[in-house]
Formats: sequence, C-alpha cells, structure tokens
Amino acid sequence: MESSPRRAAAATLAALAAWAFAPAHAEPGRAGAWAGVFAAAARWDSRIVDPDGFANWGNPGHSVDYRDSGALGGVLAGMRFDAPIPFRIELDAAFGRLSAATDRLDPAVGDETAVSELRWTASARVGVERAVGPATLFAAAGLAAARIETSVTDLDRDLETLEFYVDPDDSFRDRATRLGWTAGAGIEAPLDGPWTLRLEGGYMDFGRSRHMANRSGDNRCGRDGPRRPCPYVVDTALGFVRVALVRRFGP
Repeated sequence: MESSPRRAAAATLAALAAWAFAPAHAEPGRAGAWAGVFAAAARWDSRIVDPDGFANWGNPGHSVDYRDSGALGGVLAGMRFDAPIPFRIELDAAFGRLSAATDRLDPAVGDETAVSELRWTASARVGVERAVGPATLFAAAGLAAARIETSVTDLDRDLETLEFYVDPDDSFRDRATRLGWTAGAGIEAPLDGPWTLRLEGGYMDFGRSRHMANRSGDNRCGRDGPRRPCPYVVDTALGFVRVALVRRFGP
C-alpha cells in the first residue's frame, strides 16, 4: 500500500498535537451539539502479501496492491466543549460498497483472485478547532471500525472436462468487523440560521488481517517450504473527502 496517505495522516496527527498545546482561549457561547449528513468521495486501498510464496511459487513476500474508488454516504453527530483548549467529540457512520480486486496474486497463471470489500465504516474522534473569521478550522483523530469482506478464490481445471472449478482448500472468504484508527482535518462555514457547511478530508487505517489457504497442508508453502497451511496477509485503508450539511443545536 502506498505510504503517502499514511505520511499525510501522521502529519495531521503531529499538527493536531501542536495545535492542541498551542496557546488558545475558549470562545464563549459556541459550546453545543450538532448533527448532519454527508456525501464522500472515497478510495479503498488493499494490499495482499504472500509471505511464503505459495501462490506466486518460489517468490516469498510477493505483494499486490489493488483499490477501488466510489461514493459513500453517512451521518454524523457531535458536541463542542468550552475549555482552556476548546475541543470536540464526534461520532460518524458511512455506508456504501467499495470492492477492490486483483488476479495478480499468481501473476504467471492468473488463476487466483483476491477481493477486499468495504460495506460500512464508523468512527469516534476527538478534535480541536480554531475560528478564522466566520469559518472554523478543525483537526481530529480517534478510533475507527469497518465491516470488511476478504477473500481469495483459486480456480483449478478438471483434467477430463477441462472446465474450471473453485478449489475450496486454497480459497477462503472472511467477513469481519475490523478496528483501526482515523485522522482528518477540515473547515466549516456558517450558512443561514443554525446550518453549517463542512469540507473535510480524512484517512482510516484498519491494519493487517491474516488468512489461511492450503488448509489441509497437502502442498508446500513455497518451492522449498513445509507442508502446512499457508498464510496470506491483507492490509486495508480508506482515504476520503466529504461534504457535510450540519445543523447546530444550542446557543
């Protein structure tokens, strides 16, 4: 997976820490709650690693990046607290379907397809903010969760009929809710009355998951490897830009 989104997220976290500890003063009358809806343009990034060279025979550590781009929609709610350093807490949930796939796990034959599918995400974030004229700049970080389906499908050919069939021993499908972290920053501008328009960019990292193929152990894990179940490691992350319409409650 490309390292630039992670570098950008790390830079956001560093800026968040510096901002939080810089001299700041609460702005009376701005504490309160809000709720809103958003639409996001998102990119779902996945990387699958073959540590033993089981699929790409004799090439341990072979990895393939695959991604999908699309739209997500969701809801958010939060609250701002006045303090010597004003801060906010926000929850959000996004829904949609992003499905990334590759047939390069075994680049020589192309008979194995890896798929990583995102169904929904949710996050809980803590952030800081600063007023700049009528607008508000903010940065936030926290925990993220996502429903992810990960699979590898291996096709073999019947020697008599020459038709392809799925080899269940070398294939897997896993559905799980995975935890990770998120960071982002954005700007809010007031509209009429209690309404606010927000533009925000963010990154969610769900880390690595481990899955097994060759579960019967009847093949070698690589050219000279042992006969045992063989691992695949899948790394997943989401980058997004979203526009939100937010309604504030309270003063």
